[in-house]
Amino acid sequence: MSEVTEFYILSHIFISFVGAVFLLAIWSNIRQRFKQLLEEHDTQKRVDKGLLYLSLAMFIWVISGCWSYAGDYFSFKDTSSFQFGIHLLSIVNNMFILLALFYFYYAPRFIYNNKKNIKTILIVILATSIITFILSNFYTTHLISNGINISGIPDLILSGFLCYLLGISCYRTFSHRGLNIVGIISVLIILLVFSSQISEVFVNYGHDFNNNLIKIIAKTSLISIFLVLATTWVIRLANMPKPNEMTISFLDWSLVKISIPTKGVFDKTIDFGSKTTQYKNLLKFAIRRKYGEGNSQSLVVSLGGEITNQTYLTRIIDNTNSILELDQTQLLERRDLFTFIGESRYRLRMIPNHITIDDTLLQEFLKTPNNNEYKLLFKANNLSYN
Repeated sequence: MSEVTEFYILSHIFISFVGAVFLLAIWSNIRQRFKQLLEEHDTQKRVDKGLLYLSLAMFIWVISGCWSYAGDYFSFKDTSSFQFGIHLLSIVNNMFILLALFYFYYAPRFIYNNKKNIKTILIVILATSIITFILSNFYTTHLISNGINISGIPDLILSGFLCYLLGISCYRTFSHRGLNIVGIISVLIILLVFSSQISEVFVNYGHDFNNNLIKIIAKTSLISIFLVLATTWVIRLANMPKPNEMTISFLDWSLVKISIPTKGVFDKTIDFGSKTTQYKNLLKFAIRRKYGEGNSQSLVVSLGGEITNQTYLTRIIDNTNSILELDQTQLLERRDLFTFIGESRYRLRMIPNHITIDDTLLQEFLKTPNNNEYKLLFKANNLSYN
């Protein structure tokens, strides 16, 4: 083992271990400080494990570094079993990153809180590990052909896909936090991370010193990005309105009075005017939250649901921000007013006692056509609306 290789491997192990411990410590501290916000729904604990899975991915880097050191020290680096171990650890690392993306609010919609698609991609990861195993153990004589490590190709393709998802998620997250420069840098770093893996497949790509240097820079920078990401998460949770401090009153058709002290909004009246669809949708959420029980407190927001698209939720928030003329630090996000509780269901975050609906307005709403479901809601809870 050359001194350059030994320096790279030991640095890789140390940096990865420190980064993993930092992320794990931050996640644990956040869980303790913001437990109420992260578990505000009684029937489904909204435990955010994004940072936890990122830290586990870092620990896989540590194990990978130890495996590489053992391969060099005991001289079995050129064997198929060593290559299989490297690629398998990389696949497990990708799996943890994918599970972390499940909790990224600004991840692509087919990933964020989508258990069905996550399971599908996990199956793809498992299939990739099987293909890697077959290539590493049953085609040892042709493991490297024309300077290409064949067993590493499936892993490289999978890593490219995960880097693509991670790049989009990080850029969206930072840009929505007003950190556009950090978002651009994060994309460049993730591209560097992917490029650092090319030498694992194309064995003649670059020189050992350059390749190892790129890997160290890429992984150190990625850990820094994750730490910044953790910081933005803390700030986001600290500024997130608490359900028991928010109030909303429906005064008349299109008129709503809302109070969100955390955002500097105190008894502000919102006139939705001609935007009746947004107003009615918000009123539906309020009625269900105030008078419903269990799943009846929420609405299905998906194709075929009572609200057919999540865009309608975004429009409520956008219209509210526009009407109130809130500045950049006060702008409401969808998560401030709505809680995702799984299976395409969303619920208003205010507690029922802080929701007020004018009696005349409620009577008129329940008597309008196509609101039979709400009449049944009142009947099931022995409530009168006449």
